[in-house]
Amino acid sequence: MNIEIIPVTAFQQNCSIIWNDEKKAAIIDPGGDALKLIKRIDALGLELQGILLTHGHLDHVGAATKLKQYFNVEMMGSNSLDKILFAALPQQSRQFGVFEIDAFEPDHWLDKEGEILNIAGFEFEILHLPGHAPGHIGFIEHNEGIAFTGDVLFKQGIGRTDLLGGNHTDLINSIKQKMYQLPDDMVVLPGHGPHTTIGQEKLNNPFVK
Repeated sequence: MNIEIIPVTAFQQNCSIIWNDEKKAAIIDPGGDALKLIKRIDALGLELQGILLTHGHLDHVGAATKLKQYFNVEMMGSNSLDKILFAALPQQSRQFGVFEIDAFEPDHWLDKEGEILNIAGFEFEILHLPGHAPGHIGFIEHNEGIAFTGDVLFKQGIGRTDLLGGNHTDLINSIKQKMYQLPDDMVVLPGHGPHTTIGQEKLNNPFVK
């Protein structure tokens, strides 16, 4: 798997472009700066096959509609419990005082726990990881040993739970009961900040006991 992480907007959200050796690609959590992302995908000569969304917060979906229109691809994810967040995108943009965005919904909700999503030559297991957002999901590529899990688990940190639909108990349960069941050498690419591994967080994360 080829991966390029592009931090976008003032939130410095980790947007991931992934592709295989045949240049088939997907983009995960395009949170904004649509023109920058479009130019980079075109410069790499990639064939974008879909847009994957871990959850419905503004800083993770801000450029999704523009990329969908430009590349004529579908948006997949998150879990449909995030409908309230996608409906509230205009309010989110006013709350944070950033770019305006209209409410929208993905083309496909990913509601089936353990479902395998085949895209760009990769196989992603879908895990429902509520807590930061009610419909938050993770995209787990077991063959590559990489997990794209948005704002659930960070390097020595966890996602915030004070936003709409957040729940601290659910977040800790998602980490302990699902993420910490993944192999210790699984690389976690979070929504913000540096990557980590499951094993490192089991040993060093002060927020998960």
